[in-house]
Amino acid sequence: MKKPILFTVWLVLSAVALPLRATEVTVFAAASLTDSLKEIAANYEKQSGDKIIFNFGASSTLARQIEAGAPADLFFSADEAQMDRLAKRDLIDTATRQDRLGNSLVVVVPNDSPLVINSASDLANANVRQIALADPRAVPAGVYAKAWLEKLRLWPAIEPKVIPTENVRAALAAVASGNVDAGVVYKTDAAISKRVKIACEVPRADGPDIRYPMARVKGSPQPEAAKKFLDCLASKEAGQIFMRYGFLLRQ
Repeated sequence: MKKPILFTVWLVLSAVALPLRATEVTVFAAASLTDSLKEIAANYEKQSGDKIIFNFGASSTLARQIEAGAPADLFFSADEAQMDRLAKRDLIDTATRQDRLGNSLVVVVPNDSPLVINSASDLANANVRQIALADPRAVPAGVYAKAWLEKLRLWPAIEPKVIPTENVRAALAAVASGNVDAGVVYKTDAAISKRVKIACEVPRADGPDIRYPMARVKGSPQPEAAKKFLDCLASKEAGQIFMRYGFLLRQ
């Protein structure tokens, strides 16, 4: 009779000794948010004990993945269109949706480039042969850039020079490597690279209204933990980190 009792005691003690498994929250987020979100998540994990897992990419690609059933708890998009797309299919909890951030566009060139680009019209000059943009057909950063150039009636002259990339970070990398003459990226992305320089900034009056909405995904595997991290992203402390990376706060 002693062995079963000892075995039971061992099981209880083992269960107590085992660490509780951290809740994993999966966040699908725009590539331009990579650095700021990683810093926020690192702080949050220490305080909460939860584990934040990111899937960074073009918002359009992430939206397609969620539509296809990829397990996601939160979606943090770089534009309204992709969030609207999921809302129309009833894939997000609209009660949790909020516009959190804003951004602006800049024209960047490699650090050692002799090009002088003072305005959008200079992109049409013959000495600017290739321009990297996140894919202007779907990726928010590229869609925003195209809208800006169309507003200035420069898109027909610039479109033949465009090298579309998977996302805004890929456009930044193309400029940093010197594979293209210039690129149009978010100001926040330009700020993190030591291999590019800002040739000119898009005036906010001329540029598109850039909005980053975030929301909980319906069918979230971890709805409670997801809501807690969403609250963290909306906090004053997170806002300070976002601002340090150059984002504008909407709330």
